Amino acid sequence: MTNDFLISEIRKKDSFLCIGLDVDLNKIPKHLLEVEDPIFAFNKAIIDATNHLVVAYKPNTAFYEAYGIKGWKALKKTIDYLNINHPEIFTIADAKRGDIGNTSAMYAKAFLEDLGFDAVTVAPYMGKDSVEPFLSFKEKHTILLALTSNKGAFDFQTQIIDNEELYKQVLKTSKSWEYSDQLMYVVGATKAEYFKEIRKIVPNSFLLVPGVGAQGGNLQNVCKYGMNEDVGLLINSSRGIIYASNQLDFAEAAACEAEVLQKQMKAILYENSHSV
Repeated sequence: MTNDFLISEIRKKDSFLCIGLDVDLNKIPKHLLEVEDPIFAFNKAIIDATNHLVVAYKPNTAFYEAYGIKGWKALKKTIDYLNINHPEIFTIADAKRGDIGNTSAMYAKAFLEDLGFDAVTVAPYMGKDSVEPFLSFKEKHTILLALTSNKGAFDFQTQIIDNEELYKQVLKTSKSWEYSDQLMYVVGATKAEYFKEIRKIVPNSFLLVPGVGAQGGNLQNVCKYGMNEDVGLLINSSRGIIYASNQLDFAEAAACEAEVLQKQMKAILYENSHSV
C-alpha cells in the first residue's frame, strides 16, 4: 500500500475516513453472542456495510488481546477478510508497540508480515533503534505517536525542553531515521490548534487523527489546519460509528453514521478543490 495508492482511493471515494474496530463484547448486539465467533461476526457486518465509505480500518489490538487466543483468531480472520475481499482498504494495527531493536523486529514481523497489516502504530519513547525495524518493511507504514488526544498527553508531549515542545522534537528527529518516508503520525483531533505547527515540520506526511466524534474533536478544524495538497489525513472514528446501535440494525446504523462523516469529507474536499 503506497501513499500514491492511498491518495487515489481517497479521491475515488471522496473520503479519508478510518473506522476503528474496537470490539467490546459487552457493547455488541446480544444476538451475536450466540454465534461461534461474535467478534469476527460483528467486524464482518460492519465492514460489509461501510467499506464503500472508508479508506481504512484500525483494529485496536487491546480489544482482541483481552479475549486471549479467541481474540487473536478473530483479529486474524478480520484482517484476512479485508486483505482478500477489500485489498484497496488501508489496514492499521493500533498496537502502540516500541521496544529494543530485536524485540521491535519481532513485533514488526508479527503485524506487518504474519498478520498482513499495512501499518502499525508505534511509540517513539525508546528512540531510533526501536522504530527502524518497523520502517524496514517495504510498502508498509509506521505510524508514530506524536501528539495524542488523551488528557495525559500534556504530561510529557507538550513539555518544553531546550525551548521546544517535546512532540516537535520527536517529529524533527524521526525525519532523520532510515526509511522515514514511510512514517505517518498520530495527532489527536482534540489538539486541532497544534496542526498548523505540526504541518510546518511534516508538511507531506499522513496524519492519523483519532478523537473525532465521541472524544469531541472537530472535523472542520482538523481539516482547516491539517490538510495538505494530497489531503494527508486519515480521520478515525470508532465508538461513534460501530456502536451506533446494539440492535439487529447495528451494521446499517454504523453505515449511516459513517456516511454522515463521509459526506462532510466530500464537501470539504470539493470546497478545497474549488478554492482559489
